[in-house]
Amino acid sequence: MVTQSTITFTTKGQVVIPLKLRRRLGIEAGTRAIVEEQDGKLILKPITAAYVSSMRGKFAGLDISTAELEQSRREDRKKENREKYA
Repeated sequence: MVTQSTITFTTKGQVVIPLKLRRRLGIEAGTRAIVEEQDGKLILKPITAAYVSSMRGKFAGLDISTAELEQSRREDRKKENREKYA
């Protein structure tokens, strides 16, 4: 289903997602989202309970420990910060 609405960005880059869409997607106050740019388009993916449930088991069978994942994420953050403040 494709739904289209017009929104306006504030000077801080904030937008208001229409109520109908928020209800349909289960977006509540404090819901976080993944933001992607794809071919000049912004894509918002709300991180709702349904999204988290859909991710369960997705990476089962990977031969990597939690400690290794945490270390990898720390390294990614350092890289992101170097790029952000370069």
